[in-house]
Amino acid sequence: MAASSAPRLAFVAASTPIARAAKAALEKRYNAVPPAEADFIVALGGDGLMLQTLHRNLRRRTPIFGMNLGTVGFLMNTYRAAGLPARLKKARRVSLTPLRMVATNARGHRHEAVAINEVSLLRSSRQTARIAVAVDGNMRIPDLYCDGAMVATPAGSTAYNLSAHGPILPLGADLLALTPINAFRPRRWRGALLPRDAAVEFSVLEHKKRPVAAAADSVEIANVVKVVVTEATDIELTLLFDPEHDLEERILKEQFAP
Repeated sequence: MAASSAPRLAFVAASTPIARAAKAALEKRYNAVPPAEADFIVALGGDGLMLQTLHRNLRRRTPIFGMNLGTVGFLMNTYRAAGLPARLKKARRVSLTPLRMVATNARGHRHEAVAINEVSLLRSSRQTARIAVAVDGNMRIPDLYCDGAMVATPAGSTAYNLSAHGPILPLGADLLALTPINAFRPRRWRGALLPRDAAVEFSVLEHKKRPVAAAADSVEIANVVKVVVTEATDIELTLLFDPEHDLEERILKEQFAP
């Protein structure tokens, strides 16, 4: 993009009427291009739409600027139709590195998926799951009785991880949250903080009697026997935020929320 030229913008929207109407108006106003040709992608909706947009553009490395037309909007900026090029020029960049899940099911088939928020394991029946947890090849929890467990990124630490009483991680902490979901035994284990380059391996015990599914964000694999989670160092995602929308500050405030 030449310094004197206007940025090429692509717009994506949630399925709600308000988001679709905004997309149509903005595309006309800014002479929109397809995402593959854009300098910036503008996502219109909530955090769910932002996650979808990030997943659809994993390999493009195109910066994504979200505007909130949804509910929570933790990863979104305030919606304003006017002045988008100036906002994008002043926007602060935040880099995210997702997780890579390699899951093996009971038939021996391997499935790979990328997670921006978390990789989670959840029991698939009324039976409590039994999961062995190893970190960097060292067995840490040989038999975790639970509803499940997850590994969350800093960006995802305020999502499902927080609902499971996991820790909130600042974006610059270079940490991952290993969080159990309704742990029954060992009852006092509340999880662990791991270096971002840690390799976490979950082994499902008694998988026929106690089936477990694994999910990388919205991609779910049924009846897994082993799940390995590592940092996807070959993928870098860029989010853009207005200077007044300080994501690190919002994450910090969440830790003091009543």
